[in-house]
Amino acid sequence: MSKAAEKVKKIDSGGNMTLSRGLRSVRSEELDSLCHHYAVYLQLEKSLSPNTVEAYMQDLGKLLSFLAGRDLRPQDAKLQDLRDFSSGLYHIGIEARSQARILSGVRSFYRFLYLEHMMEQDPAELLVTPKIGRRLPSVLTVDEIDRMEAAIDLSRRDGQRNLAIVETLYSCGLRVSELCELKLTDLYLDEHFIRVTGKGSKERLVPISKRAIECLRNYFLDRNTWDIPPEYQDYVFITVRRKTKNIGRIMVFHLIKELAERAGIHKDISPHTLRHSFATHLLEGGADLRMIQAMLGHESITTTEIYTHVDRSRLREEILLHHPRNIRYHDAHRPHPADGDSDSVTPNSSMKGTGYNP
Repeated sequence: MSKAAEKVKKIDSGGNMTLSRGLRSVRSEELDSLCHHYAVYLQLEKSLSPNTVEAYMQDLGKLLSFLAGRDLRPQDAKLQDLRDFSSGLYHIGIEARSQARILSGVRSFYRFLYLEHMMEQDPAELLVTPKIGRRLPSVLTVDEIDRMEAAIDLSRRDGQRNLAIVETLYSCGLRVSELCELKLTDLYLDEHFIRVTGKGSKERLVPISKRAIECLRNYFLDRNTWDIPPEYQDYVFITVRRKTKNIGRIMVFHLIKELAERAGIHKDISPHTLRHSFATHLLEGGADLRMIQAMLGHESITTTEIYTHVDRSRLREEILLHHPRNIRYHDAHRPHPADGDSDSVTPNSSMKGTGYNP
């Protein structure tokens, strides 16, 4: 069963799948064609990014390897085969969140086969995925972000660029892939907006802070002196080592990890932590949740609620001040003005007219 967890394919630039020897018992030409058409479906019909398509295809490779061990084509699989595959993921130690992601890809694949009339029924329709709880994201404080930025050596060739990366991630709440794909033609700095292309190639306008604009313009002074190939000249963030091109996700990930270590921050963070921090700080500052949803590019408000969590002390304070039971208690125990006690909590006048009479 351990072979089911191995990577068994590679996707070339055209979206094709090259199957490993582990799938030689299945007709590889048929699988190559099937997987290629599925990759095209994900790119064109579902409008998924190349990185997301690659992740789907990696997970599909696990299923194909498992089915090959049973000498089955994907079209021949039954619900019980898929349940056995799901059980195998658990037994080889894959965590519930990863299991859910893999099985989501399995359902997508069989939905594709059904829609393309390659199967009369969708065997994955009743496939159950493990329940996963809400995991609160790791968040940096403003002080910690300042310490990370202070840890950047601005005398280095890439110093101003690295500062602009951190500030743009935090000030705009971008995904790392959105940052890497950001182009000069997406910047409207005079209007304090940037255009971001997110998941599903959906575009949104995101406000950008004066601080981030200042960091970008300082970086552009250095960038203008670099010899950038024509095909990469429109990308905002460029590498300065070895081959000059637009910066990649892995490089940004290592940069954030390194800066956190230099700043003495002992948290498991990534570029996405700055996105979490962006949303959480806005919410704690009183921003509307729907506004945060629009800036993050979330389709569902539920996703935004997972990304953002209210500071516990502020939540407690709000409950104490606004809950009608607490208002009644404070009314009943409010000291007489003659007592001279001015430290009692004043009930919120917003309760008037709500139909509750304490």
